[in-house]
Amino acid sequence: MPQVERFFHWHKSAEKYLRDREPVARVALVYSQQTSLYYGGPQAQAAVGDAVNGMYHALLEARIPFEMVHDHKLEELSRYKLAVLPNVAALSDAQCAALRRFVDSGGSLLATFETSLRDEWGEPRTNFGLSDVLGVRYKNRVLGPLRNSYLAFRGKPGTQRHPILAGFDDAAYTVNCIRSVDAESAGALPDAPITLIPSYPDLPMEYVYERAPRPDTPQVFLREVGRARTVYFPMDLDRTFWEVMLPDHGRLLANAVRWATNEPQPFEVSGPGLVDATLWRQRDALVLHLVNLTNPMMMKGVIRELTPVGPQRVRIRLNAADRPARARLLVSGKDAPLRAGSGSVELTVPSVLDHEVVALDLA
Repeated sequence: MPQVERFFHWHKSAEKYLRDREPVARVALVYSQQTSLYYGGPQAQAAVGDAVNGMYHALLEARIPFEMVHDHKLEELSRYKLAVLPNVAALSDAQCAALRRFVDSGGSLLATFETSLRDEWGEPRTNFGLSDVLGVRYKNRVLGPLRNSYLAFRGKPGTQRHPILAGFDDAAYTVNCIRSVDAESAGALPDAPITLIPSYPDLPMEYVYERAPRPDTPQVFLREVGRARTVYFPMDLDRTFWEVMLPDHGRLLANAVRWATNEPQPFEVSGPGLVDATLWRQRDALVLHLVNLTNPMMMKGVIRELTPVGPQRVRIRLNAADRPARARLLVSGKDAPLRAGSGSVELTVPSVLDHEVVALDLA
């Protein structure tokens, strides 16, 4: 009970900064209950949840701010720059049309695996419902489970590569995913930065070698249409990341989000540990929540022990009319000295135990 009392006392003291607010994030993670209900039976339904969890974890670890948007409220995408569809397989014609309008208006799209290959009741389509948006065609089969297959990176290590390969300067390939949609480009496609290394035996050792020349099979489809960018991964990259937790897969997802968004993030938080950061705007304040998830139980429910992290260096981009006046740390109850920059403000949060809130008052 003392913990509950402390909890409510803090909320009362910070109430001014916890209401009448709008999210500042520019990335929307779309979740689909109809896909969970009608897509391919229990095994496929579990994979849908794993895809969402994998994408969520990748964004969290990369400290890319995002919000969740329900697939029946796609009109809310208008406030975002990028919509992320983690294996949102079941989409109606009307939902596909809404996503098409979003891209036509300059919004970007990132999709994985079987996104839009089924209608709202889970019935298979002969082609992607978003074929024209993503620039891909379905070749009528899903491959897998794939064994001893790899993803090849175009360009030699150490040379200038596509931004989606940022951080892979010393790597020529990485491990492939579990399942993949057999897809092809619906039009002219620039050289894909990631291509397929088909499966070959992994045992016995004397048989571990590629059997044929590598095909030039794209494993990511990238398009730029006006102000919009689209990314389609034909494989279950997000779901595999959730299961295997290979950092390469998380990095590819984060890089793809950054490339597709094609604009600076509204804020940056750098420092040790795993921190969930979310920025909200009020009429006369910007409010940044920092939640410390540095714990081996972070995705398992109850956290058994809190591990403090810090310092966290914060940089918040400002609108032209914003005039920062004062920053306070609402949990620790201290002021945070501000460093004004060109179109931004910087400050340091010395430490975060479980939760800290930066309240930036605007004059």
